Amino acid sequence: MHLLLLGPQSMAKFVFVTGGVLSSVGKGIITSSIGKMLQTRGVRVTAIKVDPYVNVDAGTMNPYMHGEVYVTMDGGETDLDLGWYERFLDLNLTMNSNITTGMVYQTVIEKERNGDYLGHCVQIVPHVTNEIKRRIRHVAGESKVDVVLTECGGTVGDIEGLPFLEAIRQMRLEEGFENTLYVHVALVPILDVTGEMKTKPLQHSVNELRRIGIQPDTIVARSRKMIEDEARRKIALFGTIPENAVFCSYNVKTIYEVPLNLDKQGMGAFIVDRLQVQGQEPEWSKWKSFVETVLKPRHSIKILLVGKYAGLTDSYVSMSEAFRHAGAKCQTEVAVNYVESERFEKHPEELETLRDYDGIFVPYGFGPRGSSGKIVAIQYARENDIPFLGICYGFQLAVVEFARNVCRLESADSTEINPSTSFPVIDLMPEQHKVKVKGATMRLGSHKILVKRGTLAHSLYKSEEIIERHRHRFEVNPTYISTLEKGGLVFSGRSIDGKRMEVLELPGKIFFLASQYHGEFRSRPGKPDPEYYGFVKACLDRKLGESRLRLNS
Repeated sequence: MHLLLLGPQSMAKFVFVTGGVLSSVGKGIITSSIGKMLQTRGVRVTAIKVDPYVNVDAGTMNPYMHGEVYVTMDGGETDLDLGWYERFLDLNLTMNSNITTGMVYQTVIEKERNGDYLGHCVQIVPHVTNEIKRRIRHVAGESKVDVVLTECGGTVGDIEGLPFLEAIRQMRLEEGFENTLYVHVALVPILDVTGEMKTKPLQHSVNELRRIGIQPDTIVARSRKMIEDEARRKIALFGTIPENAVFCSYNVKTIYEVPLNLDKQGMGAFIVDRLQVQGQEPEWSKWKSFVETVLKPRHSIKILLVGKYAGLTDSYVSMSEAFRHAGAKCQTEVAVNYVESERFEKHPEELETLRDYDGIFVPYGFGPRGSSGKIVAIQYARENDIPFLGICYGFQLAVVEFARNVCRLESADSTEINPSTSFPVIDLMPEQHKVKVKGATMRLGSHKILVKRGTLAHSLYKSEEIIERHRHRFEVNPTYISTLEKGGLVFSGRSIDGKRMEVLELPGKIFFLASQYHGEFRSRPGKPDPEYYGFVKACLDRKLGESRLRLNS
């Protein structure tokens, strides 16, 4: 017999965000926005993403299937929604903030094998649900916050999500009504023919949630435009909640407007009152100032992203946001155009279109597909002095391009692309040679980097020591460092032991810089990452300089 735990088991209060009708309805932004509304009132928060897929983490998933893999400071390979939480809330979360079915079942099975359940028949309820609750409460205890936000991935009714919904249903009983809040986000479509708002899909979604045993406390209608009063009344009536508990997340020019809009509708005040947390008057001045610079830029630039996953822009979401943050500081709209790198392999004549852009950006990636297209794009940027920024794989391919075309090592390559290359300027890290398991075995998370004085990198970071997040298996082969440096390449950032190359640059260029690490993971609204900011500023300066030249000629 298992005893029912009653009364609060933690000092924190818990907000659970579920979604209905379809996935990608915006739960991550709503979760982030709720956190922001509480933060502006002085409430300490943290956030968790629950992912019902059976993968242990996102590390082995193709970006086309899942979007980007977000890397935490402690080396967690997590869902991209953790990036939204960190950006909105200016937090550094840990890998514990992403809970997956794979993690939960792996732990439960290990406990069963170790005899921890003392001969019990191991079941979804209570063993799996207890492990889910344990992980949520662990984050609450670890972070010592007032409110823990938990976003439940997927859609209500998905088979794989049922144990998580059962776990959060039980937490209402165990933590108490006043310490838990259920937020349901669901689509309210608008018919193209009649312009009518249809609440029926949302109603069915709420009914499915109730069938599971969860009555939402508040509902956020996701729609193209602000819901009408009649739609609000229907949602409240069929959702069995008061009208002042119904809110709307409608389309905006920038997602950073969402918390402001929800707060205007009274959602922040409603949550503070419902959870009975001590809150001050909301302070939005810095956030509003950032949003204003995004909405009303003075300038604009065009950047070409030459990538491998250009068909799904979520593959590069943190990079796109880093450009937005950098653009805001420069009062500049950064238009990022995406192109599949293979296009330049099949149609090399199209390389001339790169002249139409203010900057060339080559992001992360894996494997040989599209690598040649990235290399020729880097070469074009270098030879035509178009501002260039490379990240991770972009850093490695910049080394390959320089080795081939400047150092005359014509067959130079990465062993990831060509294992039998005569000049392996990029090679597998020594400790990776014995690695057989793919999941969570790359060089991950934060590492210290020494920055050389008098370099572009030093002028950007204004420090001789920085900490950045990594996710890679390959690195610059130390055998070729002196050859590359003699050719004119400067390695302005190195690992703390000096053995690993972290930043490269080319003096004499408007801007030519690449990093092995992922600066985008540390970029925040109002606090852009230095390498992205430097790149955007260089693109803008080049464009404004050319404009002045044309005016004066």
